[in-house]
Amino acid sequence: DVRLVESGGGLAQAGGSLTLSCVVSGITFHDYAVGWFRQAPGKEHEGVSCIVNEDGSTHYADSVKGRFTITRDNAKSTVYLDMKNLKPEDTGVYYCVTNERGVTSWGQGTQVTVSS
Repeated sequence: DVRLVESGGGLAQAGGSLTLSCVVSGITFHDYAVGWFRQAPGKEHEGVSCIVNEDGSTHYADSVKGRFTITRDNAKSTVYLDMKNLKPEDTGVYYCVTNERGVTSWGQGTQVTVSS
């Protein structure tokens, strides 16, 4: 079974930084793209960023461009989301997601809270 385990969330002040990690198991990690979604209280899930497998190219939501950086370490089957200059609107539960042969798998999520 595919399993994704996030960590690194917590409380930060506006302007601060956090780095999230996602360890993926149950798939040939380097063959698959991995993304981060978030869900703010009372809102729907929002795509934040993703990193593809072939050339490591990355994509970001406009709301986080220039502040967040996604990277992957294929040797550790881990994806990282480095978040800088955090804003209160970045608050939410952050989920790591991958899709294997049409089946989407989500992690349990990690809470990020940014105070003003």
